[in-house]
Amino acid sequence: MAINWQPSADIETLIWRAQLLTDVRHFFAERDILEVETPILSQSAPTAPYLDSFTADYIPIGEASSRQAYYLQTSPEFAMKRLLADGSGPIYQLARVFRNGETGGHHSPEFTMLEWYRPGLSVNELIVEVDDFLQQILHTPPAIKRRYQQLFQQYLLIDIFTSSDEEIEHCAIEQITGLPADLQIDRDGWLELLMTHVIEFELEKLNVPVFVYDYPASQAQLAKVVKDNNGNAISARFELYVGGLELANGYDELLDANELQQRFEKDNQQRRSQGKSEMPIDENLLAAMDYGLPECSGVALGIDRLIMLAMNKQTIQAVLSFGFEQS
Repeated sequence: MAINWQPSADIETLIWRAQLLTDVRHFFAERDILEVETPILSQSAPTAPYLDSFTADYIPIGEASSRQAYYLQTSPEFAMKRLLADGSGPIYQLARVFRNGETGGHHSPEFTMLEWYRPGLSVNELIVEVDDFLQQILHTPPAIKRRYQQLFQQYLLIDIFTSSDEEIEHCAIEQITGLPADLQIDRDGWLELLMTHVIEFELEKLNVPVFVYDYPASQAQLAKVVKDNNGNAISARFELYVGGLELANGYDELLDANELQQRFEKDNQQRRSQGKSEMPIDENLLAAMDYGLPECSGVALGIDRLIMLAMNKQTIQAVLSFGFEQS
């Protein structure tokens, strides 16, 4: 059997990729934002039920019985926040990250993430900076903003704050063909299906980058929860879509260590209910937050997807030197 040893990306793409990374570093150098590196291996891992980490065993030489589990980072977020708590000021990182089970045209279990944090910047000010980044790196037109609630009302005629779980489930079953008849997911799971299978296609038709903001509080992840003008609890975060493709996720970062620990514990309870292993909570992060994480906003952006958009490539493998199947 012939072995396909050749790169999955052509050399022109790899040259363009190298230039884009140079341009990215130039963007941050102009703003005096420090490039940092943090460990890829950690003794803890994200607890989010939708994330599955790769594990790697550390075995001290001559001490096989002292095996200890480490986890490949799904994001450099936790370590970067420890730097922020120690007074690093604004920072960014081009990090190799790993997510078990995520493969497909737009996903790879190993990929490159650009993540940056801006102490003193509100989430709305960060949106402006991300838009500037897109215009400088991708030469996109200025982005537009849409509230999460607004998109569901416009394209699906449902109100995410007043519709019942059953109404949202019914809408998903009606709008999305081919769903398993026995599919059992929660309210946010149905909303996510409607976003990925219906709304993202509508966003693609707009032909401009779109910042979606004011997500439900249940989707806060590591963002603050605030009230909108109507008194609804919302998460202070945004997602960026370009060409219908989710490209970035930003937060007004949660600062309360106790609240974050409660979220981690709730995640682990949900993992248990789904038959998944609990993840060890990052006590270093919680201690850093107790010490004092500054008011800040942060964003994570998929570099490989950025290159896909820039070069009009249809799969993530086409912008990687070697795709996951060839690794």
